[in-house]
Amino acid sequence: MPQADLNYSSDLTLNAPAILAAIESTIAAFDGAAGACKGRAHKVAEFHHTHVLIKVSVLEKPHRDTAFMNALAQKLETAIKAHLHAPCAFSLALSFLPNAYITNLHRP
Repeated sequence: MPQADLNYSSDLTLNAPAILAAIESTIAAFDGAAGACKGRAHKVAEFHHTHVLIKVSVLEKPHRDTAFMNALAQKLETAIKAHLHAPCAFSLALSFLPNAYITNLHRP
């Protein structure tokens, strides 16, 4: 289950749910076994430069090698930038979750 954190300066008008949905659908189209992507958006009130910072983390799997991660990063960049309509600094970090990471659903 991938994780996506969208951080952006408050002077930008973004459709954060649409961006998070685009991240999820891009990952699903590229890696069908990834599952749902838990996404969160954080509007930053205090900042130095107008920016968007996206951090996406996935579980490490044998098929997710360097070439895979680079290709996914390019696809995510294209998908996310389609939702950005004002100039801003853009950063995207794609990384692996730790080996001891636990992800599941809790149903009391």
